[in-house]
Amino acid sequence: MKTTWRSASLAAGTVAVLALTAACGSESGTSASSQNVGATAPAGGIAGVGSGYGAAGASQSPAPGGVGAGTGTGAQAGGAAGAGELAVSANGDLGKILTDGAGKTLYRFDADTAEPPKSNCEGDCATAWPPVSADDVSAGDGIDKSLLGEITRSDGSKQLTVGGWPAYYYAKDANAGDISGQGVGNKWFALTPEGKKAKAGGESDAALAGLSVRKDPNLGEIVVDKNGMTVYRFLKDKAWPKPVSNCNGACLQKWPVVAPVEPNDTKGVQKKGLMSFTRGDGVKQQTVNCSPIYTFAGDKAPGDINGQGVGGTWYAVAPDGKLVGAPAQ
Repeated sequence: MKTTWRSASLAAGTVAVLALTAACGSESGTSASSQNVGATAPAGGIAGVGSGYGAAGASQSPAPGGVGAGTGTGAQAGGAAGAGELAVSANGDLGKILTDGAGKTLYRFDADTAEPPKSNCEGDCATAWPPVSADDVSAGDGIDKSLLGEITRSDGSKQLTVGGWPAYYYAKDANAGDISGQGVGNKWFALTPEGKKAKAGGESDAALAGLSVRKDPNLGEIVVDKNGMTVYRFLKDKAWPKPVSNCNGACLQKWPVVAPVEPNDTKGVQKKGLMSFTRGDGVKQQTVNCSPIYTFAGDKAPGDINGQGVGGTWYAVAPDGKLVGAPAQ
């Protein structure tokens, strides 16, 4: 198939950043654009959970009879599975998602890029997340064929792209309609027909800023990241006179840091004290009201609050940066 995709025009805007109090330390008021955001975590590091591509890694073969085994629409050279005629399927949790001709869910990876289209899932990652072959793919009802394209992978095989994003299966999805890959490592999401990330309640990623506010039925207004995942604070951290994280080593496997976010890429979050800082391990971490923030590996989908109150030290974050539901300090 021809390599075609729509490139969204990127508008560069100049946004004034509010001055932050000097008590936040020397990096107060530093925006993410002035830092090496790409150095937030090394490959397989703390920005995700473990290696970032889920439990089905090098030590695990694709499920017998599953996508990687060549069932459904078949397997192509290089391990990529053919998709046939793509379809739009209605999922009770995620809304409209993209599936192949056999009803298997298609996914995208946050570590990839759409402009230009590029896959960063190779080796063990591609075993857990088999690339969708671009061969013999067609657009079914409700799918804009101009959004479909292809890239050439390192092994020479052609991989399908949707809206520029490389498409994958998940080896643990054994049956049509399975969405067990949704939210894995906070980096893998089902594809919408437009190539966006499917979200709980059918909300697309286009509606979410780098940090925004969600109304939780139990906790009230809490901060969530760009993937809709709940953001937390650690009682043992410090905000004054400058941010200090006391979550290190094994702690970071359960509580990945939130990477720097541009001040203008937030919605509903207090701007005062909204900054990033350099941790003791050299990684950049975002703060709200100067307090370091994290996500929780135990939250598997947007809307989960499994980290709330863990160990009496971890709590969701209010829009003004305060701890939600924590004991009086």
